[in-house]
Amino acid sequence: MLIHEDRLFPVDRDTRAVARRLYERVRDLPLVSPHGHTDPRWYAENEAFPDPATLFVIPDHYIFRMLYSQGVQLEDLGIPTRDGSAVERDPRKIWRLFASHYHLFRGTPTRSWLDHTFATLFGFEERLSAVTADAYYDRIDAALRTPDFRPRALFDRFNIEVIATTESPLDELKSHETIRQSGWGGRVVTAYRPDPVVDPDFQGFRDNLVRFGALTGCETATWDGYLEAHRKRRAFFRSYGATSTDHGHPTARTADLPRHEAEALFGRVSKGEASAADAELFRAQMLTEMAAMSVEDGMVMQIHPGSSRNHNRFIVERFGRDMGADIPSQTEYVGALKPLLDRFGNERDLTVILFTLDETSYSRELAPLAGHYPALKLGPAWWFFDAPEGMKRFRELTTETAGFYNTVGFNDDTRAYLSIPARHDVARRVDCAYLAGLVTTHRLDEDEAHEVAYDLAYRLAKEAYKL
Repeated sequence: MLIHEDRLFPVDRDTRAVARRLYERVRDLPLVSPHGHTDPRWYAENEAFPDPATLFVIPDHYIFRMLYSQGVQLEDLGIPTRDGSAVERDPRKIWRLFASHYHLFRGTPTRSWLDHTFATLFGFEERLSAVTADAYYDRIDAALRTPDFRPRALFDRFNIEVIATTESPLDELKSHETIRQSGWGGRVVTAYRPDPVVDPDFQGFRDNLVRFGALTGCETATWDGYLEAHRKRRAFFRSYGATSTDHGHPTARTADLPRHEAEALFGRVSKGEASAADAELFRAQMLTEMAAMSVEDGMVMQIHPGSSRNHNRFIVERFGRDMGADIPSQTEYVGALKPLLDRFGNERDLTVILFTLDETSYSRELAPLAGHYPALKLGPAWWFFDAPEGMKRFRELTTETAGFYNTVGFNDDTRAYLSIPARHDVARRVDCAYLAGLVTTHRLDEDEAHEVAYDLAYRLAKEAYKL
C-alpha cells in the first residue's frame, strides 16, 4: 500500500485508538480552502488538464525546487523561461525525469501528498519510480481525458465547500466573471493581494500605479487618490466573493504616520525616489492603512511576513518570480505590530490573521499576542509549516497560551489542485493525534476533543474568513 491507514497517528495503542475515533468523525467533512493559488481559469473553462507533467510537475515549486537542489535543470522539467528560450516540451520525458528522482522526496510532506493523491485518485499501490514511470503516466494521462477529472468534477469529488484564489488588484477577475455567468454551483471566491501596488520593490511598481489609476479612475499619483483606488478595488473584489486580503511583506513592521508624513512618503515612493528605508516604511504604513480599510469594509487581513522572496537571483532573472526560492528569515512581531495594534488591536470586528515562516516566534511572540488582542488570530500552516511536524509543533507551542480558538483552522495555500484533499487529510490526522494525546494524558475529555477536532477541521476556517 502507498498510504497506511494509521499514518501520522501515535504509536501508543491507547492514544492511537482515540485518534482513530476523532478522525473518523472529521475525515469526510467538507473542505474549506480560504487561501490558495489555484488558477481560477480551471473552474471557469473546465477544460481537461493536459498531461501528468503539466499538472503535477511544472506548476509546483514544492516539486521542482527539490529537484533543482539536486542538480536537475529547470529547463529539463519544462519550466518556461522569461526569454522564451528552449526547454523540454515532451511531457513524458519530464515525467520520467521526475519519477527517477522520486526518492528525493522521502520523508517530506510532498511525498505524503503525492502518494495520497496517487492512491486515492488513481488507484496506485506500487511506488512511483523510474521502473513504474510509464505505467503511472499512462494511467494518469488516460484518467485526465475523462469527464470525471475535469476541474469542476474534481471540485465536487473533493467535497470542496468553498475555495479562494488570490489575485492582484490589477486583475480584472474575468475568470471569476465567467464562473458567475456559467451558472455552475461551485463556490470560488477571490482574495485581494495588493503587493504589486503596495511594495515599491515589486517589479514594475510605478507602471503598476498607472494601471491601478486607469482601472479605478482615481488619481493614483496623489495619496488620497491612491487610497481611494484601493477602496474601489476592494469593493470590486468583494463583489466577486472576496472576504480577505493577503499581504506578503518581507517583515511584520507596521507604522502609523501623521497624514503629512505619509503623504510625503508616498510622493517619494510614487516618483521612484524612495530609499530602501522608505520602501520598508511605506510597506509598514500600508499594513496599517489596509487594517483601517478592513475596519470599514469587514475584510479579513492575512499577513505573511518573514520570507526573503526570490532569493536566487539567477532563477529570478531566467525564470521569473515565485520559483521556489523563498527562504525563511528571522521575524520580529511584538514591536513590529505595535503601531497597528495601538490603533486597531482592540477592534472586535477586525480579524488580522498572522502567519510565519519563523516558528521560533510561535511561543515567544505570536501566541501571547493572539492570546491577548481581540483583533489577532494565528494561521497554523503556511508553506514550510504545512508539514506534519510543523503542524504538531504549532499546536505544542501555541495552545498553552493562545488556546485553539485564537487559531483559524487549516489553510492549505496550494497551487497543486489534486493535492488539496491530501493536505487537509494530513492536517486532520495531525490535529486528531495531538488531541488524542491531551485525552490520554487527562488534560481534555474525549467529548471535548471531538468538538475541537470538528472546529479545527471545518468551523474555525469558515468563521474566521467569513465564508
